[in-house]
Amino acid sequence: MAENTAELPARRVGRIKPCRLIRLEQHIDPRGSLSVIESGVTVDFPVRRVYYMHGQTQSSPPRGLHAHRTLEQLVIAVHGAFSITLDDGFQHATYRLDEPGAGLCIGPMVWRVLKDFDPDTVALVLASQHYEESDYYRDYDTFLHDARSLT
Repeated sequence: MAENTAELPARRVGRIKPCRLIRLEQHIDPRGSLSVIESGVTVDFPVRRVYYMHGQTQSSPPRGLHAHRTLEQLVIAVHGAFSITLDDGFQHATYRLDEPGAGLCIGPMVWRVLKDFDPDTVALVLASQHYEESDYYRDYDTFLHDARSLT
């Protein structure tokens, strides 16, 4: 059985490009499940970098704590679960990612904080650009100033 990629109901955060929770294409049969992600189909950006986070616990310090000037991402809990709070300087929303068949698309100029990791969680991130330190906002006040000047 195949299920098309579809946007799930969610609160909108992101002034340049709204963030959205999406359902990934799934192929499920007696052998198990296969989730599909394609550049230009599932995400409208070329995937140039892939990384994953693992080894966190609920008591681990939060991850993320930054925003990107231009980079876009798709974040998926491929195993386990975690919470991610998004903030565009005007609105914020918290999502609980807890299934490998859904992902959170995050556009540019959105601050993110990842926390409350279940044991053995693996979080997969697909990014539109290679790592470039100059694309990061690591200071929240600087991010907030620049994000609020976009209106």
